[in-house]
Amino acid sequence: MLTRMLPGTTLEVSGVCLGTMTWGDQNSEVEAHAQIDLARSRGVNFIDTAEMYPVPARAETQGRTEAFLGSWLAKHGRDGIVIGSKVVGPGRRDWIRAGRTDLTRENVAEAAAQSLRRLSIDCIDLYQLHWPQRNVPMFGTTEFDPRNERGGPPMREQVEAMAALIDAGRIRHWGVSNETAWGVCEFRRIARELGVPGPVTMQESYSLVSRGADSHVAEVLFREGMSLLAYSPLAGGLLTGKYAGGATPEGARYTRFATVGPRYRTPIVAEAAAAYLDLARRRGITPVALALGYVKSRWYVGATIVGATTLAQLDEDIAAAQVDLDAQTLAEIAAIQVRYPNPAP
Repeated sequence: MLTRMLPGTTLEVSGVCLGTMTWGDQNSEVEAHAQIDLARSRGVNFIDTAEMYPVPARAETQGRTEAFLGSWLAKHGRDGIVIGSKVVGPGRRDWIRAGRTDLTRENVAEAAAQSLRRLSIDCIDLYQLHWPQRNVPMFGTTEFDPRNERGGPPMREQVEAMAALIDAGRIRHWGVSNETAWGVCEFRRIARELGVPGPVTMQESYSLVSRGADSHVAEVLFREGMSLLAYSPLAGGLLTGKYAGGATPEGARYTRFATVGPRYRTPIVAEAAAAYLDLARRRGITPVALALGYVKSRWYVGATIVGATTLAQLDEDIAAAQVDLDAQTLAEIAAIQVRYPNPAP
């Protein structure tokens, strides 16, 4: 598998990153370890997790995902493996660190310490702010509303928190997730002002039906020398075709969890997905290869995060995420995108 250096870092990562958010709910510890073994055998060296996982987030399962990864690392070691994790932002998950989720210096340090213990390691390669402290449109909302402004630690304190963790040797680099173009620019500006490391990656949902990164975010990534870590490249399984025609396959994520992925459950998204499924059929490739090959084709994507509940799914995803789509297929994708430019923002 091809690897690349993430710009501005010392991290050489595989183009495919193993996602983990089902571990501890849909997947057992044994199954999680089998996924790591398979991914490693296919050349994957990058694993992404979070203190909040698994998803859906619940008090009784929080932290299991990191713990499952940690038990594998305790047994096999981490030689050559790049580990990314995330600290939650403010919200109603009061079971996480007794509700201390504002991104203060103290809370970020405590979150990192707990993640390190669960992961059975002494340093996280890429530590990310899972979502912003401030009021921003995210997770399917598109309109900024100043009436939703809230308090909390300023961005300067968040930069200082990450810099302190780097100085202490607890993390190597840091990044952001579910951020805005302005947020990235402001974090980078503050870091330059302070003379400390700024964020080096931006983790966002990106797929054939979620293309919010294509304009302002892409420019920021180019001008700041950063890369995108693309999550939900299959739109939670929608782009595999398993939900086509309103199907509700037993055990599937959207069948089991009615509140998960509302932005992917709209009529316009279903229409767009159907168009892509038809294109894959006409081009003689699988829907998964079309979807993941497209994400790979974007110049600003540093790694595509793929997750699965079965080994067969994971094996297909890893192979498909390395597919190079031909010019004709990319042109036909562009034509569909004119009709459905960003149906699941």
